[in-house]
Amino acid sequence: MPSDTRPDELAQPAFEQPPAPEGPGLFGDPPPPEGPGLFGEAEPAPSPAAPAPEPAATPYRVLARKYRPQSFADLIGQDALVRTLRNAFAQNRVAHAFMLTGVRGVGKTTTARIIARALNCVGPDGNGGPTAEPCGVCAECQAILADRHPDVLELDAASNNGVDNIRELREAVRYRPARARFKVYILDEVHMLSTAAFNALLKTLEEPPPQVKFLFATTEIRKVPATILSRCQRFDLKRVPQEVLRAHFARIAEAEAVPATPEALAMIARAADGSVRDGLSLLDQAIAQAAGSPEGVQAELVRDMLGLADRTLLFDLLEAAFRGDIAGVLSAMDAGHERGADPGVVLADLLELTHTLTRLRAVPALRQDPSLPEAERVRGTALAGALSIPVLGRAWQVLLKGISEVAEAPDRRAAAEMVLIRLAHLAEMPTPGDLVRRLTEGGATAAAGGPLPSGAPGGPMGGGSRATANGAPVATTVMEAQPTLAQPRGFREVVALASGRAPMLHAHLLHNVHLVAFAPGRIEIRQRPEAPRDLAAQLAGLLLEQTGRRWTISLSNAEGEPTIAQQRSHVASERLEMAKAHPLVQSILLAFPGAQVEALRDDSLDEYGLPPAPEAPDDGPEFAPPDAEPADLDDFHSSDPYGEDA
Repeated sequence: MPSDTRPDELAQPAFEQPPAPEGPGLFGDPPPPEGPGLFGEAEPAPSPAAPAPEPAATPYRVLARKYRPQSFADLIGQDALVRTLRNAFAQNRVAHAFMLTGVRGVGKTTTARIIARALNCVGPDGNGGPTAEPCGVCAECQAILADRHPDVLELDAASNNGVDNIRELREAVRYRPARARFKVYILDEVHMLSTAAFNALLKTLEEPPPQVKFLFATTEIRKVPATILSRCQRFDLKRVPQEVLRAHFARIAEAEAVPATPEALAMIARAADGSVRDGLSLLDQAIAQAAGSPEGVQAELVRDMLGLADRTLLFDLLEAAFRGDIAGVLSAMDAGHERGADPGVVLADLLELTHTLTRLRAVPALRQDPSLPEAERVRGTALAGALSIPVLGRAWQVLLKGISEVAEAPDRRAAAEMVLIRLAHLAEMPTPGDLVRRLTEGGATAAAGGPLPSGAPGGPMGGGSRATANGAPVATTVMEAQPTLAQPRGFREVVALASGRAPMLHAHLLHNVHLVAFAPGRIEIRQRPEAPRDLAAQLAGLLLEQTGRRWTISLSNAEGEPTIAQQRSHVASERLEMAKAHPLVQSILLAFPGAQVEALRDDSLDEYGLPPAPEAPDDGPEFAPPDAEPADLDDFHSSDPYGEDA
């Protein structure tokens, strides 16, 4: 320092500061300071002429973020997870890697953040250790809550799924935490990592540094390699039950000072499908729609918002379908369409209701479940008691297939109506079990010549009588007491009798039976190995029921005619070839290269695709039964019509 320099010169700046402008500058007044100065000086008082700044509006936070759990006590529906983690922290047995799996919105990432805070919490006094009850007020907890802690890194494996990203992570874990007790890595959707990235992570995951913890979250646990799973403690977060969701949503609605009916909350909980986040998003939307309404969130509002059908409408639809009332089904669908119900959602709701009815039918004790809605408890119990498990199972299959049909159809409403019409039509048909039982019982009865079921022709209620010979009962049917029924005049008419009444028998008669001989009251057939062994008995029972007379069905080894299916195929191919050879068709095929004749419709053919059978000549009335012995002319002594001797 030169000796001639004065001390007051040392305090002067090395350059001149420009004078402050007396008026507004080129860009207006400078902005007011946002707080105290850099070195702690007091904030200057605002100018009396300047207006006071308006407070910044607080940005709205959705319910899913506003009510995100901050501790293990806030987690709902995950009691096993909470109990295990509490015990692990109490015994200081916290693993180095956790695998959290479950459907969306059940709390996987939230649980990982709570674990990160529990590992690094130092308590309000700054001297605490790892605890299952993080304080939430210390600097570590506050930084983790604000997502700005340098030692708690949350990565999205979907966008950081390469092997280079994992190599960077491996290099970073070698260094000690900057300020926290543990360095915590949270990898969301970890199943999105590539195979090479998983392999690069293996060694670090097996022998991590003591100050590092890994928290993985995934919705696709099956896509995570077994080598990764074996190095982690796995926790399966289950879907939150509907009753727990309803109670949780009711507490949040009360905290938000928004009235909500229990039925509306139940609809939201059912639509959430076990996901807390999905349910809170729906509740947020319902509150926004109910803004300004003194009634708050009502069931009708939620139903319109979700495109749901009313439970009463669902029961009306299902009851009409099970009654076979197609007009009632279409009327109920029209009512749902007017309310804005989506056809696909209607079928999905009917499927869920069918499942509920099946449970009520299979386990009657469930009818006393207090969580069961009132509609299911009253109408559901009555409907379940009137239906059988096979009928409900068949309805489930029809609705399940119908949902995919509606999703692919250009007209969703028409497709849904077709599914329900099909369901109503099936309600009038017996189940396969009933059909087999009827065929078995009817065939065995006809083959054995035993007593027929009540109400059957020749049975106890069918006009038959029993005679005795020498004191022994002899089964004799008095056919004169029977009403006159139409008699089949050919084998095709016999097969037609089985159509709609005995579908399995009808199919075997078409494909597996060769007619050898036919006469009224007597049929001779050759059956193929695919036909059931009791086919003759089944056919005899059907003919007895439909014609009111006994028919003799005999089996033969003769070749016989082709089956009706073979005849139909032969006729179809012949007529198709004739059509292709027609000059007009030939000219069309020449005019349109590549065109083909695939099928032919001939209205002159019968329902089996065959030409009508020729009518048998009328030989007059039958006075003798078909199995009567022919008379011997020698028995007559004269040609006198009255039988008197000449």
